[in-house]
Amino acid sequence: MKVKTKRSMIMLTFALVALSACGNATNESSAQSTNQPPSNTSPQLTEEVDSAEEVVKDTSADDIEVNEQKDSSAPSTEDSTNEEKGNSDQPNVENQKEKYFKKLNSMYESDRNVEVKETMVEMEEQEAERYQNWDKMLNEIYGELQVQLPSDEMDQLREEQRKWVEHRDETAKKASLKYEGGTTESLEYVATQASLTRERCYELVAKYME
Repeated sequence: MKVKTKRSMIMLTFALVALSACGNATNESSAQSTNQPPSNTSPQLTEEVDSAEEVVKDTSADDIEVNEQKDSSAPSTEDSTNEEKGNSDQPNVENQKEKYFKKLNSMYESDRNVEVKETMVEMEEQEAERYQNWDKMLNEIYGELQVQLPSDEMDQLREEQRKWVEHRDETAKKASLKYEGGTTESLEYVATQASLTRERCYELVAKYME
């Protein structure tokens, strides 16, 4: 009887220990399940994703605005080409004064670069040719001014020109008298006429030409 009672006590004790162990394991497992946060429901992560999407949208909008501004401000290749064509089609208008100054400068450079003759006769012929060239240019300028100037101004210029011709010849005569009786007298006369006529050409263009 006593042996059966002891066995019953031992079996009961083992049963209680086993039940206690199972209860602790169940509690720990429940506690871990309760304390562990769900992986797919984090509010912080959701907010960060939403913020990132907004930044991307804003950046894309800024890029679109910048591209639109660049497109509107930069001229197209076709516009640039048309503008260049328009500028090239404009004629380069040269007035009469500029035209005749170029002619006079060209003649003056030719006089400076001409080879001087050696004999007195050749030098006199050379100066006579120079005088004829400048006198021809003077007549051309005078004829152009007849077209440009009003009648009253042309009448005044005609009188002025007549007096200038007298002054030119008198000045050339005085210059040649320095060599009166010598071989250089006639050379000095025509050389002075040529130089004075050249100066008169420049004077008329500068004063009257438009």
